[in-house]
Amino acid sequence: MSLGWQLVEVKTRGDRRAFLELPGSIYRNDPNWIPHLEQDVENVFDRRKNAAFRHGDAVRWILRDEKGTVVGRVAAFVDERTADKYPQRSGGLGFFECIDDQGAANLLFDACKAWLEARGMEAMNGPINFGERVAFWGLLVDNFTSPPTYQLNYNPPYYRGLFERYGFQVYYYQYVYRKALRGRAPEVFDKKSEALRQDPRFAVRSVRGMSHRTIADHFRIVFNAAWARREGTKPLDFPRAYRIIKSLAPISDPDIAMFAYYDRKPIGCYFNIPEPNGIFRYVHGNLDLAGKLKFLWHKWRRSSRTMYGLVFGVVPEWQGKGVEGAMIKFVETDILPLRRYDDLIMLWVGDFNPKMIKTCERLGATRHRTLATYRIIFDPDVPFHRAAIEA
Repeated sequence: MSLGWQLVEVKTRGDRRAFLELPGSIYRNDPNWIPHLEQDVENVFDRRKNAAFRHGDAVRWILRDEKGTVVGRVAAFVDERTADKYPQRSGGLGFFECIDDQGAANLLFDACKAWLEARGMEAMNGPINFGERVAFWGLLVDNFTSPPTYQLNYNPPYYRGLFERYGFQVYYYQYVYRKALRGRAPEVFDKKSEALRQDPRFAVRSVRGMSHRTIADHFRIVFNAAWARREGTKPLDFPRAYRIIKSLAPISDPDIAMFAYYDRKPIGCYFNIPEPNGIFRYVHGNLDLAGKLKFLWHKWRRSSRTMYGLVFGVVPEWQGKGVEGAMIKFVETDILPLRRYDDLIMLWVGDFNPKMIKTCERLGATRHRTLATYRIIFDPDVPFHRAAIEA
């Protein structure tokens, strides 16, 4: 371990700039790397923009070597809304980047552990986000040979060793599925949803023409019924749902996001957007004026030919009754004829969710990437258990 290393808490504008610029040196020889947007990263640590600060706190560090060169970075988080939803009170770490040096990585991990222990945490999950699971969550453990999906973590293969040698264990794997968009929906979905689609009280509709407030309210209803009871997931209130929908508006296509309704009540949602990295690859990580102009140009040209599935869910009392199949059938009847997209990438599915994995496989999708959420329990005498499988 180099005695010249210096761990610096990010406080100044220069520190923030160094935190943002480090990935450029880590990935400078990787032709597949597409940087996260600087604005997206900074928003996570902005107390005015990230509602998680109302119930928690975050800190971040950079690591400099004896020459003053930044060689690592990391952030640690506590969210009191989710800390007690695990077997041990748990915080998180994220935005980890580091040279291939275990000593350097250990300094970063130790800083997170000490900060979390001082706040009463008994375990640490990572890499995760100080916010929603749709972004910056997990460590890539396979498929390092194709460009990353928007806000999905991407890292060198050696990061896995840095985590596991420190003592992290896999809490759950995250599977990213991909499917070519062509032909008819698989027969199993067609048959299972046929009767429901004939019911005049049932409907699947795109969000075109809906206000942001309506979309946010209906999304909140489905999310809280379908996901909020999961371990580590907090309920979604209307202000936060509205912020999510508003943030997606600049990159959305209202024809490819949909709700399922019964008696006009939302019972399912399937949200897709044009895969943003198909456009953001041209802005080099910064939506400054030049970046915004490039973004608008490539959005107008429809440079992204991949559809990105962010959310797919059905409220529990309607699961297995054909709602899933009806929304998939909607892709065949209402989205494919638009001829805007060639394939679909789905946001990750945890290995704790066998029902959704089965749905993806029945859809004819294949695993495109695997990420892992790691966990370390600070007391070595406490047994480690993988995330519980959902019934």
